[in-house]
Amino acid sequence: MSKFRERAAALVAQMTLEEKVSQTIYNAAEIERLGIPEYNWWNEALHGVARAGTATVFPQTIGVAATFDEELVGEMADVIAEEARAKFNMQREKEDRDIYKGLTFWSPNVNIFRDPRWGRGQETYGEDPYLTSRLGVRFVQGLQKEEGGFMKAAACAKHFAVHSGPEGDRHTFNAVVSKQDLYETYLPAFKACVQEANVEAVMGAYNRTNGEPCCGSKTLLTDILKEEWGFKGHVLSDCWALVDFHENHKVTKNAVESAAMALENGCDLNCGCVFPNLRDAVRGGYVDEARLDEAVTNLLECRMKLGLFEEEGTVPFDSIDYSCVDSKEHKALNLEVSRKSLVLLKNDGLLPLDKNKIKSIGVIGPNADSRRALVGNYEGTASRYVTVLEGIEDYVGDDVRVFYSEGCHLYRDRSSGLTKDRDRFSEVKAVCEQSDVLVVVLGLDASIEGEQGDASNEFSSGDKLNLSFPGLQNEVLQIAYESGKPVILVSMTGSAMALDWEDSHLPAIIQAWYPGARGGQAVAELIFGAYSPEGKLPVTFYRTTEELPDFTDYAMKGRTYRYMEQEALYPFGFGKSYTTFEVGGIKADGQTIAKGGQISVDVTVKNTGSYAGGETVQVYVKALRENTPNAQLKGLKKVYLQPGEEKTVTVVLTDAAFGLYDEDGKFVLEAGEYAVYAGCQQPDARSAALTGKVCETIAVSCGETVNL
Repeated sequence: MSKFRERAAALVAQMTLEEKVSQTIYNAAEIERLGIPEYNWWNEALHGVARAGTATVFPQTIGVAATFDEELVGEMADVIAEEARAKFNMQREKEDRDIYKGLTFWSPNVNIFRDPRWGRGQETYGEDPYLTSRLGVRFVQGLQKEEGGFMKAAACAKHFAVHSGPEGDRHTFNAVVSKQDLYETYLPAFKACVQEANVEAVMGAYNRTNGEPCCGSKTLLTDILKEEWGFKGHVLSDCWALVDFHENHKVTKNAVESAAMALENGCDLNCGCVFPNLRDAVRGGYVDEARLDEAVTNLLECRMKLGLFEEEGTVPFDSIDYSCVDSKEHKALNLEVSRKSLVLLKNDGLLPLDKNKIKSIGVIGPNADSRRALVGNYEGTASRYVTVLEGIEDYVGDDVRVFYSEGCHLYRDRSSGLTKDRDRFSEVKAVCEQSDVLVVVLGLDASIEGEQGDASNEFSSGDKLNLSFPGLQNEVLQIAYESGKPVILVSMTGSAMALDWEDSHLPAIIQAWYPGARGGQAVAELIFGAYSPEGKLPVTFYRTTEELPDFTDYAMKGRTYRYMEQEALYPFGFGKSYTTFEVGGIKADGQTIAKGGQISVDVTVKNTGSYAGGETVQVYVKALRENTPNAQLKGLKKVYLQPGEEKTVTVVLTDAAFGLYDEDGKFVLEAGEYAVYAGCQQPDARSAALTGKVCETIAVSCGETVNL
């Protein structure tokens, strides 16, 4: 037992039943006689400290995922934790213990973005369990960095588990999933955060999974999380999720039964109002008080790890000063993340623009000058924002005339009240006439794409009904195209859109996501060639909604690059550059794999173009037998090269990279043949067609079927 756990248990032993119960609510009460201050557990740090004033606002998580850069994610999380401590220190000094002021952050969201219609997919690291695991682990490690035996901040992996919409049904929905899909797709990132990163907390989901409400699921919280994985932290409910047990899921009769069910099956902390009923649940014999003692001990142990019970000034992080918040250094890292998050989807030679060869540029669209489109949801407040329009104006200065039109409202048919519809179209046409080249900035923002109740989406509770730009945006783009001027499309969304027409008709397309407070600067610099783009898609861009399975179907068949049968418009792992890279000379230190073994794969990467740039070496594994997933990402490594420079990159594949889960949820390394692919993309035909390159391949075999 750790020293903190001993102290926590000793403190719990002195509490009355009522005092214990008071500590299981997110706004935990003060217990003055025991020296326990009040504490609000609820805080957010998805891509920067959120909802508590000024902070560095990094790109939304889906954009961070597009960097494919583990080390960068770790650096970003460390900065978030630094600002979290700085703000906490300031707030504690001012005796401000309000919501969003603590050190327990309900981030990251490591759910799988299985369907592009899901509004909260923007909060995730994309559709792939491996990529999500690697980036999620680095985020947790960065946030929970230790010094002097204390954690800088506490992370929380959410929403456990099998949770990805529809938002409008989340309080009643039962996600039905096979054991194979559960273990193969929905659980790996959570397992990695628990076993590799020692994440301090896990948050349950609103929905039921296979009939059990996730925040009171014996299968998820007890059997898998605690017993199978050995989780030692605390479990919390999503906000007001326990009310759903009796009001919506109808698995209990009342709040007392709901409180008992959640506590008994492993939930320690209630974001909501149900756990006050634990007093009656214990007294009525619905749940053992010893389980309550364990829950409160878990919670106090976390606070002690953060140094919240130490004398002020004795914890190393107490000296972090408020001056670091959104500082010059943090702004610089933010810009770096923004640059690396942008994905160049198409470029027929138009980009980069040479500002010395154009006299005017038109910037058009509802997201061109939108701060809201920079930040996504669960955001903080930056000390300065740079929109795409501002970024372009700053970059070209007085050398190039910039014309601007909002073009249209994000989703309504007019921009101003009392006007007729399409009230900005004449202005769009005028801007097109005046400009040598057009940058059309379309997309969504968190007002219509996001969480139910948070997004004011009049269409689908935060989800998308389809993959088209809403409102009049496509008409604005059509006007720009028909002007005959070269058009660069900048898509600012938190999810994949259907860009089939755009791909067929436009010379350049940039997927900018919600690129953070400095995002407009990063976009402008990409357009004018200040750096070479390196982002890769963490999700598949489908051609239409019609090819997708039903939104409520949680089976993975037909979903994501791992199981889809049709050809993508833009595949997972795809992204263009201004330079060219050649990958070759693949070598392995062995061509057989067995339980406990590993294979080191070496490839040489050479920058054969004229730009310095970054590239992601991606390694995929495919089991060469029927009824197995498509080639799956199992290794990645970022490399930065000057023109003409060459490096050898090594990726190690353990036995787990070749294992697959069977129908019973058992992890099995099957005897047979496997293909290992290495390149700058997925080994699919569409990626080869888009890039003109094919992946390097080696064969690997396994002689004996074993359980892993």
